Amino acid sequence: MNLEASRASKADAAIRDDSIGSYTYEEFYEAARRFHGYPAPGLMLGGYMLEEARKHLPEGTLFDAISETSWCLPDAVQMLTLCSIGNGWLKIKNLGVYALSLYDKYTGKGIRIRVDPLKLEEWPEIKSWFLKEKPKKDQDTERLQSEIRMAGASLCTIESVRIKTEVMSHRSKGGITICPLCGDAYPGSFGAICRTCQGEGPYLELESARQLKMENLPNGLKSVPISEAEGKKAVHDMTRIDPEDSKGPEFFKDHNFSAGDMCRLQLIGKNHIYVDEGDIPADEWVHENEVAETFGRIMAGDGVVQEGMPREGKVNLVAEQDGVLVTNLEMMTQFNFVPDVMVAARKNGSLVKAGTRLAGTRAIPLYLSRDNFSRALSVLNGAPLFNIAPLRKAKVGLLITGDEVFNGLVEDKFEAIITAKIKALGSKVICTMIKPDSREHIRDAATSLIEKGCDMIITTAGMSVDPDDVTRYGLRDAGVTDIHYGVPVLPGTMLMLARSSDVQVIGVPACALFFKTTSLDLVLPRMLAGQTLTRKDLTAFADGGYCMECKTCTFPKCPFGK
Repeated sequence: MNLEASRASKADAAIRDDSIGSYTYEEFYEAARRFHGYPAPGLMLGGYMLEEARKHLPEGTLFDAISETSWCLPDAVQMLTLCSIGNGWLKIKNLGVYALSLYDKYTGKGIRIRVDPLKLEEWPEIKSWFLKEKPKKDQDTERLQSEIRMAGASLCTIESVRIKTEVMSHRSKGGITICPLCGDAYPGSFGAICRTCQGEGPYLELESARQLKMENLPNGLKSVPISEAEGKKAVHDMTRIDPEDSKGPEFFKDHNFSAGDMCRLQLIGKNHIYVDEGDIPADEWVHENEVAETFGRIMAGDGVVQEGMPREGKVNLVAEQDGVLVTNLEMMTQFNFVPDVMVAARKNGSLVKAGTRLAGTRAIPLYLSRDNFSRALSVLNGAPLFNIAPLRKAKVGLLITGDEVFNGLVEDKFEAIITAKIKALGSKVICTMIKPDSREHIRDAATSLIEKGCDMIITTAGMSVDPDDVTRYGLRDAGVTDIHYGVPVLPGTMLMLARSSDVQVIGVPACALFFKTTSLDLVLPRMLAGQTLTRKDLTAFADGGYCMECKTCTFPKCPFGK
């Protein structure tokens, strides 16, 4: 079907200007061919979308752009405006939606335009193309282009938007650093090593081109046979391992070897030892003990302390108080990207007691190069990696729901279960109410508990999919907000988290009557520690969130939630 025939077939279509910006349709068609390789339908449609959005901005607005897809639409922006990926005025947030926003670069106020699937019925070829209803080889390309030319931006829906402040900020490379593994220059904000060496590169590893740079030992460090060890000092702690019995230092750093030590050295598998000849340059190398002590001191934040001096080149960090372990996961990842250093820790969010070992850190070689030592310190940036968030002493209101309990047909078991969990965490249930499966009763009870001074409300049952399960609706009627219903944990999927002003709200599903440990046991300590759990936080529970249902529950000494 040629263009004129297609126009004639739509006698009811309004006559409209089919130009795109300063281009005629034909000029933009050819410009798209030169810029994009071919006049892709998405690019042609994107031209109409951009110009329509521009009409709705106040005249003279200096704008940036956001494309919600990486397909074709960004090219329309780059062809018709000064916004480009290169200058950072065009951002791609690949949400998979054919949508575009233009916004005032100073205020964030703007216009979002998107292809509206509900407006495609009048344009069958566009609908088929846009919804991928048939293979590309079966599309009528000429008719598709004709429909796009006639439809223009009429396929779209437009709305006013306000861009988040963090999205508006312009990117910055930051300082440029040299990757210690491959030698490439890259923005230091990407991490301690470049993204290719982090595993994000598109290339197959070529041994001849990229090899890990193995650090040499300091020139002043010499290996000698143990027959020459008498009178020499140990350069580091030397470990003895008795399988299934013990592991620890047999000799400590600076131990002065005697003739009687030769047998002990052989028993721990040492035929040679390192000897410090006294000329290891301190400006180039750092001993493992100094490394570990420095890292441990910086990593330890509120409620965390070092467990003594380094032993075997490592320091442990321990909890100084009861609470929840809070780890800067991004910092920990970047730290472990630095060559020749490491830190390992208990899972972020773990409930710990005072004296519990939380983490350990060390240099991997005996001497760490000063360059890598500096990189590691730069990642830590003087900020603690680990903190302990103490649990507050909450005043808990317990709202038990269910007609069968309210009417005395079934004895309530929930009060004892929840009260025991609350007491174990140092808080107290100050008021308990039992209400029927009624939105009005649940609403009024929640309001009453808040008025009684409860700063946490825990409701039980009524969280499932039956028509009588109205607990969450009653809570919503009481004015709770920030509702997160459902968590990827078994048992306890139908947990609900919400809040009413400063009052935390937890809806506990009925499965907690049967299972000793549920999702409640994972979220309750963190909420008492003052953490606000987002949907992203809850999603993270999926990894490790499947209970093994052991005959004898050993939680938290088990993999559940870890």
